[in-house]
Amino acid sequence: MIRLNLPAAAMLAGLISLSTGLAPAQAQGAAGQKAAADEPAPKFDKAYLSNPANIKVGEGVWQNQCRHCHGKSAYPGKAPKLNPGSLEPEFIFDRVANGFRQMPAWKGVFKPEELKAVVAYVKSDSFSP
Repeated sequence: MIRLNLPAAAMLAGLISLSTGLAPAQAQGAAGQKAAADEPAPKFDKAYLSNPANIKVGEGVWQNQCRHCHGKSAYPGKAPKLNPGSLEPEFIFDRVANGFRQMPAWKGVFKPEELKAVVAYVKSDSFSP
């Protein structure tokens, strides 16, 4: 996944509109700038959240992607320190899948089951940012 800052994205949208004949608003959509529909949060039950296989998958996603911004070696600065104990699983899923402020949406990068597994790991006793 390529992340572009706003000026670079606008320039890319302009180039796309020139090369494709799309109007600038259409070009922005082609460049991925229009928000896709939010991924609805599934319901999480205790059995899913405590399943060792789900926690293991979630830990793998966390270690390969999430920890770069949210891990202890990323502080201070890159992203907020996570304190998931008081957060509902559906809230965590929404933020991971759909993004929030500077955090990108991961719904187009990871499968829904992987996103759900991240929630299981983050809510598990073995989670350590």
